[in-house]
Amino acid sequence: MKWVEDPQHEDLRSGVRQVCSGFTGSYWRDLEPDTYPAQFVEAITQAGFLGALIPEEYGGGGATLTEASVILEEIAASGGNPAACHAQMYVMGTVLRHGSVEQKLQYLPELAAGRLRLQAFGVTEPGAGSETTRISTRAEKVPGGWRINGQKIWTSRALYSDLMLLLARTTPYEECAKPTEGLSTFLVDMRNAEGITINPIKTMINHSTTEVFFENVVIPDAALVGEAGNGFRYILDGMNAERILIAAECIGDGRYLLEKGVDYANQRIVFDRQIGSNQGVQFPLAKAYAQLRAADLVRFDAAAKYDAGKSCATEANMAKLLASDASWAAANAAMDTHGGFGFAVEYDIERKFRETRLYQVAPINNNLVLAYLGQHVLGLPKSY
Repeated sequence: MKWVEDPQHEDLRSGVRQVCSGFTGSYWRDLEPDTYPAQFVEAITQAGFLGALIPEEYGGGGATLTEASVILEEIAASGGNPAACHAQMYVMGTVLRHGSVEQKLQYLPELAAGRLRLQAFGVTEPGAGSETTRISTRAEKVPGGWRINGQKIWTSRALYSDLMLLLARTTPYEECAKPTEGLSTFLVDMRNAEGITINPIKTMINHSTTEVFFENVVIPDAALVGEAGNGFRYILDGMNAERILIAAECIGDGRYLLEKGVDYANQRIVFDRQIGSNQGVQFPLAKAYAQLRAADLVRFDAAAKYDAGKSCATEANMAKLLASDASWAAANAAMDTHGGFGFAVEYDIERKFRETRLYQVAPINNNLVLAYLGQHVLGLPKSY
């Protein structure tokens, strides 16, 4: 299958592929249903890719978000699952843009070297999914620090993360002039904080996701990122980066699934001819390819705006919407092409089929993306 790649990232793509070549489909299959890919994370860290977004002065790669998106795309296109890498990349933006000098000096070199992991993003709660401003986890000021009580859910990789970027309410919702006020971000040391309980959640995909409970967890003043009350604005930076990076993963997933589907369609003979000659097989693959190529262009547009410091919320949301739909189209086309063999674990179609389905729902539901575009771009009345 011919995929049009941007030539300026040829060396970067080649380097990622080289690392991924040591982690074939059998490696990822053996991790099912919920084993953390520790060997892969170590390899991608030592190659410098997990710390790519960390500035060079802190020991990182000094990469742009565009380059980070290429890294995750290639991991997905190799048949791997980038979930164990992406959180540290997009969470990093909040620390880089709003963290103190002391926080950066303390944590960034350790993260770049792989001695610390920042993979837990504590935002979503059972009673506040997409409506982030309704979170109820509280951080109350106490002498020398903050006391946290509450619960987070869908906090992937919390069991394997040394640090968590936590969003908590520091001013009660009712006392705020705007719902987005009174929220603060904290870097929580998961290794030493007492009162944290982490329970795994079994899911249809291997994301090592959990629910996390905070019971009178006391953290120091130095854990606060930026200014108290401005946390919602801080995490928006990370959310735009997250959507761009997830879009890149979806494009990588789509490439992988399309390649598998096209190869099988060219090889499989039924009624004395290749099944790829049948329009019922060929056209869904071709349409998915067109969808992926279009989504790819929007991904790069969004990433370029982010890297230039320009407003990119519209482009980031569109990239995530289009790429998640395109990868799901590729997944269905590959599954239909393989027929019964698509359900066989050894073909890796069913694994990728499950993985790519997530991104129409998370990290933001595609219906919310459409609501954002309708209201903020098209000027239509507010939906929800």
